[in-house]
Amino acid sequence: MQFGLFAVVVFLIFLEYAGSLSMLKGSRQRRISTDMTVVCSNGCESCSEINGCLKCLPKLFILLERNDIRQKGICLASCPVGYFGVRQPDMNKCIKCKIDNCEACFSKNFCTKCKEGLYLYKGKCYSSCPEGFTALNGTAECNSVVQCELGEWGPWAPCTKRGKQCGFKLGTQNRTREVLQPALSDPALCPSETENRKCTVQKKPCTKRGR
Repeated sequence: MQFGLFAVVVFLIFLEYAGSLSMLKGSRQRRISTDMTVVCSNGCESCSEINGCLKCLPKLFILLERNDIRQKGICLASCPVGYFGVRQPDMNKCIKCKIDNCEACFSKNFCTKCKEGLYLYKGKCYSSCPEGFTALNGTAECNSVVQCELGEWGPWAPCTKRGKQCGFKLGTQNRTREVLQPALSDPALCPSETENRKCTVQKKPCTKRGR
């Protein structure tokens, strides 16, 4: 009877010692984990193991990338495609463009470059330019179709034939006008800048110089 009671007491003491040892080990592990220093990536001023960079060095932009249910910060010299940079006193940030099919933007709702195959008009992206507008010079930006605008006709030039002003009766003469505004959509839409007509003069002999 006394031996059994002694065995129970020894067993309880062992359990208490094992529990104390386990608690001591756990406390030591937590202390080691807490004392460990997280190594930040390049350009990062402060960071965490879970959320990546929390603050970038000056002049760099922080971009929050989705990683499962968390966001992880990285530092960049410039924002990637589909984002625009905002400089702030506390931290520079990369903010995503909110316009569909926008490759580069000035702000959330103003696109500056559309994805391939689309046309830019007033900060938005379209599959084709609105009526009265066209994409010029191979660009993807819509511009107003301005019709050609010409100045007044100048005076008629002297009547000539084969570059001479003598030795003939029937010749031609021309006049020109200045292009004030070319047709943006197609320069060929402009009317002619030069006009020719037949002319009749009193025939006179040419001098030695051919005049």
